[in-house]
Amino acid sequence: MSQESEQRTASDYHEKPDDLPSNDVTEGADKAPHRAMFRAMGYDDEDLVSPMVGIANPAADITPCNVHLDDVADAAYEGTDEAGGMPIEFGTITISDAISMGTEGMKASLISREVIADSVELVAFGERMDGLVTIGGCDKNMPGMMMAAIRTDLPSVFLYGGSIMPGEHEGREVTIQNVFEGVGAVADGDMTEDELDDLERNACPGAGSCGGMFTANTMASISEALGFAPLGSASPPAEDESRYDVAREAGELVVDVVQERRKPSDFLTKESFENAIALQVAVGGSTNAVLHLLAMAAEAGVDLDIEDFNRISRTTPKIADLQPGGEKVMNDLHEVGGVPVVLNALHEADLLHGDALTVTGDTMAEALEAQDPSAIEDLDAEFLHTVDDPIHERGAIRILTGNLAPDGAVIKITGEDHLHHEGPVRIFEDEEGAMEYVQEGHVETGDVIGIRNEGPRGGPGMREMLGVTSAVAGQGHAEDVALFTDGRFSGATRGFSIGHVAPEAYVGGPIAALEDGDVVTIDIDNLELSVDLSDEEIEQRLDARDDPEPSYTTGVLAKYHRDFGSAANGAVTNPGAKRE
Repeated sequence: MSQESEQRTASDYHEKPDDLPSNDVTEGADKAPHRAMFRAMGYDDEDLVSPMVGIANPAADITPCNVHLDDVADAAYEGTDEAGGMPIEFGTITISDAISMGTEGMKASLISREVIADSVELVAFGERMDGLVTIGGCDKNMPGMMMAAIRTDLPSVFLYGGSIMPGEHEGREVTIQNVFEGVGAVADGDMTEDELDDLERNACPGAGSCGGMFTANTMASISEALGFAPLGSASPPAEDESRYDVAREAGELVVDVVQERRKPSDFLTKESFENAIALQVAVGGSTNAVLHLLAMAAEAGVDLDIEDFNRISRTTPKIADLQPGGEKVMNDLHEVGGVPVVLNALHEADLLHGDALTVTGDTMAEALEAQDPSAIEDLDAEFLHTVDDPIHERGAIRILTGNLAPDGAVIKITGEDHLHHEGPVRIFEDEEGAMEYVQEGHVETGDVIGIRNEGPRGGPGMREMLGVTSAVAGQGHAEDVALFTDGRFSGATRGFSIGHVAPEAYVGGPIAALEDGDVVTIDIDNLELSVDLSDEEIEQRLDARDDPEPSYTTGVLAKYHRDFGSAANGAVTNPGAKRE
């Protein structure tokens, strides 16, 4: 904000457009009390006739993903101020998925997406903001912030806080995924506790979101594909100076976006969501992106269906070999040009809607053409393939259906083999029971593990289960043991792991009818998740079961137990969002 001390009146400055929401609190003699409050915070006359831009900042000391976001927000604040806006920073919450993983606290993670969206929407609405820079760090920040921008329909720019650099252990790069899998390796006797301790101390060297193409980096990349963030803004590392250049540029851009009245509803279309899915399946992004894209589309009134992921995955190959399926991390992608390299490859192969608009006002095709030519080069990096010579002919995300998942279930393909699995199931009523079973060394090749009562309402909160899947992978069973659940898996999960089974057990989905020994078939080629039971047998078992009692009857978890919708529709809680 300006530091001038000279007394002036609003008429000494440019006239403020009369259609800005902030006029409600800055214009006219009757708003003198409101202006007095702003002056108490150091804002002056020049600020008060400028567009009011909210800088939504979820900085916190509870996760490395967000620990540096005050500095990122400061850079965005400076960019907004220098471009002629009136920046107003405000905070919201975050939950550390990695720290809450495997505990009861993980039930708060998906709920935090909704709280973030609600809180940013409320501040923007209540304080009459003209525009927003929404900042994301940990996984649920990204969709929560973009959902808030969609709901308010204010001119908005999304800004990612950036990724952590990989650590080093025994001469190789490592991430938090390796630590989770190390727990399983210790249980199986393949790693000592001292080796795990050394890995723990070296895996996370500083600030930033988890380094692989896990949920945070997937959603940050998707923000570019959707048009919510400028091209090239997702990949600069958290502690690199270029991350702060991106933040300043976001602050500058939002002022232009406000002046042009360029709103999310102007560029978010079915085509932009299809671009996002194409990117997700091409880079092997997190299964959580299915849930979040469905939720965001519901908020935007865009008719996105879970089957759209299969349709796009059939024609869009996987061309990036990134963690968790591969070895490389977000910084490796950044060094060869970032997300625009992948988007450009898809666009040149006619797998992207080039005419989809972006927050900059350019179409996707125009934005790609404007990139530095050195950043849009042939995919010659060892972990990037061409569309003509892909890693897999089909994209990484598949939606399975069948009598066990009539409304769908989600799997990410990280390998070519073992795409068919059939065997008797071992059912667990919660994550803890399954984790104990795995840690005690009972898992054998060919097992099928089912975990229920972890859905949006049944959990509540649809816990991620990286602990279980990593323990299985750490014991060498990533591709020969199948897991399925009505909960979620982490973006760092790899192997034969199927989540989001819908309808969930709590509401009487077929997963609630399963008994130990039932034969389950998982056929990836035919997109099938089924159990060897007739419809009549399933109905009889469901009719005979007692209605489950909610796990929580008071507090925030009881509220979201009541309000969450199906995972097949993004597990939304907003009553204005698409439900059918």
